[in-house]
Amino acid sequence: MIHIHEKTLQDLEFQTVLQQISELCITPLGNAAALKITPYKTREDLEFALQLTNEYVSSFYNDNRIPNHGFDTISKEIQLLNIENTFLEVHGLKKIVAMSLTVNTIVIFLKKFEEYYPTLNEFASHIEVTKVLIEKVDAIVDRFGDIKDNASNTLFDLRQSINKVKGKINQSFASALNTYHNLEYLDDIRESVVDNRRVLAVKAMYRRKVKGAIMGGSKTGSIVYIEPETTLQYTRELNNLEYEEKEEVVRILKEVTDFMRPFLPLLKDYQSFLIDIDVISAKAKYGKSMNAILPEITDDKTMYLRDAYHPLLYLNNLEKKEKTFPQTLSLKKDSRIIVISGPNAGGKSITLKTVGLLQVMLQSGMLIPVHERSKACLFDRILSDIGDNQSIENHLSTYSYRLKQMNYFLRKCNKNTLFLIDEFGTGSDPELGGALAETFLEEFYHREAFGIITTHYSNLKILATELPHMINANMLFNERTLEPMFKLVVGQAGSSFTFEVAQKNGIPYSLINRAKKKIERSKVRFDATIAKLQKERSRLEKTGQSLKQNEKKKSEEADKLEEIKR
Repeated sequence: MIHIHEKTLQDLEFQTVLQQISELCITPLGNAAALKITPYKTREDLEFALQLTNEYVSSFYNDNRIPNHGFDTISKEIQLLNIENTFLEVHGLKKIVAMSLTVNTIVIFLKKFEEYYPTLNEFASHIEVTKVLIEKVDAIVDRFGDIKDNASNTLFDLRQSINKVKGKINQSFASALNTYHNLEYLDDIRESVVDNRRVLAVKAMYRRKVKGAIMGGSKTGSIVYIEPETTLQYTRELNNLEYEEKEEVVRILKEVTDFMRPFLPLLKDYQSFLIDIDVISAKAKYGKSMNAILPEITDDKTMYLRDAYHPLLYLNNLEKKEKTFPQTLSLKKDSRIIVISGPNAGGKSITLKTVGLLQVMLQSGMLIPVHERSKACLFDRILSDIGDNQSIENHLSTYSYRLKQMNYFLRKCNKNTLFLIDEFGTGSDPELGGALAETFLEEFYHREAFGIITTHYSNLKILATELPHMINANMLFNERTLEPMFKLVVGQAGSSFTFEVAQKNGIPYSLINRAKKKIERSKVRFDATIAKLQKERSRLEKTGQSLKQNEKKKSEEADKLEEIKR
């Protein structure tokens, strides 16, 4: 069973990834579901989810695009169907019809193109395709959202009677209008409408001469609005018929609602299916935005991330049109733990976070921005200790908090664990903290756990050279400018360039010399040796790049000569 602690997800800013994915959902329910994504508990579920996302991404690049999955939520309608003697309004029925049509279209499409989308088709195969609900609603509701006249015989008769009575009202009103107009009892406007009824605009002085019901008057009092007596009897009849019509419409809606109640589980499946499709689609869009892929998942514990990008950094830099530097590293049984060292601001922490976040994303069913020849494996636990984490509320110093974390690590760490520790051993006396950190690291090593740590401690760098399945790594720095090159080099420890950086930042040389005298000569020599090796490595890197460029030029020139000879 896979279990990744909430603290790890917070450390790696996984919630920010979810926020970005949720913004790519096209429905409110999909948006809410995306924010609740967590790593999968079993390998089977995870591999299935990864295939779903991968297949959806492939739909962006072929002619068989998956149909639109947008829908209006029917949560309220589902609640009403659970309550007896309730009925759905026409708007609710139309939402159910639209959802049924959308689901049917997607399921039929995936079945038709099963060869392209085998996993998505399997995912949709349990959804029943039926037109029963659509036909039932279409039989009573027209395209304008009104109940059809022929929805029932009673309704048809009532509406026929209503139309006849309305005709009589118009005739009787026209007769009264002409009569009183000829008698000059009416104002120039002749008629008006009050409470949705036609009324005569009678001059106030003649109001007693016009038979009917007074419905109101003008603000000046010069006009009185009267509904003619001949019209009144028909209006009462119309009111009664319209009341009966409303009752009949409610009866029809109740009948259709009762017809739908047995389909309640299906409607829940419909909505759940479309929410899942919305989240899968959002994951696919997110992957596409950073050219993410599904790497090979190995059964043995082998991780090889080539040209791996930190997703949040990559997308942020893409927006700013700035370059993002990818990293390449691997973890396997004979090199389970990497100790990354080097100066601050060189990219140690971001490299560690890149590995952690990509692993969490992969185990949550997302594609990751790495080279297509990369390999990944799954871990039952991912443990992290990143950042300050000083807690005022719990009265914990940074060091006390880190010790609590190490205690948790010791309880959970095993051969199926990936641990990520930033600035290992800090927060206490450097020698004592370093010694304790070394002991912890040895314990994790003997438990055959996999991990990446960043550190400035020399004893941890030495330990990595002594133990066969632990390796050093460093972030390259330009030896002249001391500017970071943001490139991870595995196989060699990194100098912190403490005194060099101090000198570059204007600290007097005399003070730097005094500082050097205050520490053990062996430490200065060790750091100087590392710095020298790092500079040499940097020079070799440049030479290698120069040779590659020359080789490429020679190859191009040779190709041109070949073409000339032809």
